[in-house]
Amino acid sequence: MREKAIVTGVQVNNKDAAFTYSMQELQELAAACHMKVVGEITQKLQRINQAYYIGSGKLKELRALQEEKEARVVIFDDELSAMQIRNLEAELACDVIDRTMLILDIFARRAKTRESQLQVEVARLKYMLPRLVGSHESLGRQGGGVGLTNRGSGETKLELDRRKIEERIAKLNKELIRVVEQRNLQRKKRRKNEQLLVSLVGYTNAGKSTIMNTVLEKTAGKEEKHVFEKDMLFATLETSVRHVKLVSNKGFLLTDTVGFINKLPHHLIKAFRSTLEEVTEADLLVHVIDYSNPNHEQHKQLTNDILAEIGVKDTPMIYAYNKADLVDSAFPVIKENTVYLSAKQNIGVDELLQLIGQNIFQHVLN
Repeated sequence: MREKAIVTGVQVNNKDAAFTYSMQELQELAAACHMKVVGEITQKLQRINQAYYIGSGKLKELRALQEEKEARVVIFDDELSAMQIRNLEAELACDVIDRTMLILDIFARRAKTRESQLQVEVARLKYMLPRLVGSHESLGRQGGGVGLTNRGSGETKLELDRRKIEERIAKLNKELIRVVEQRNLQRKKRRKNEQLLVSLVGYTNAGKSTIMNTVLEKTAGKEEKHVFEKDMLFATLETSVRHVKLVSNKGFLLTDTVGFINKLPHHLIKAFRSTLEEVTEADLLVHVIDYSNPNHEQHKQLTNDILAEIGVKDTPMIYAYNKADLVDSAFPVIKENTVYLSAKQNIGVDELLQLIGQNIFQHVLN
């Protein structure tokens, strides 16, 4: 049995189409966490309600819908404060989850390598830290010192919990540094061998892994080198690196990276910075865009914004408009630094490789 959930969002100065898509994406995130969405509550406000996120009238409506649908989880489209979570749980008597918690949960479920597991755990703890709320029992102070005469004020349970989390974050970060150092050694070795690096980047579920697997089939024909692909959000969390040899016998390394999403938690961008360093050191980026998605131009802009945030500014870029078979448009087509293709149908991949070859061997090496 999948957990029943209701999704809730507030539209603040958003365009209707963008807000509608954000709520649709929230449902997809819930599905990725094996939850069944049984209802939706939305509200237009000038600003978010600081106490309950939504207004008092909508809160009553949400409580009635939750009882009617017997939903045990309510998911909110924005990051909630500790006070909002506490107030909402008291009013609704059920689990309250925000978009950030949902994304962190997906990442925790999908993380396979030690590096990604460490990064997700650090992000989760950093998210929890400001949301620690002391109950009445937490306010009693622990004794500090020996004997009654030397009793100091000690620490509240809340302070102890906070300190334990901070210590855990510090310990995880030390381990993460060691893992990242190993990755850097591998990267330096590749640089020493003068291997060119091409990175696939883009919004989650745009088809990066499908493109990578199709390229591998065309150039190597070895399925054991395939990366995991599935039609769902955040199928890829680890950076996969594969060697690709073109018909000209020239080769390069191709990397598949974690996809981006709207309202991506800042903790996760920071946590995955080491993984995304593959992108910052790439000689060429292939920005994969789901051409069939009506919001693909917003996805393109959001990906470019996040790339700029992690320090990618002057790297040459190719735009690969994937899933063109689902759009009433001619393909395969190359227009300057853009290619329209369908990786699933294996149409346009030759053109993509041609464009990669032109850019990486003519422009990058010259």
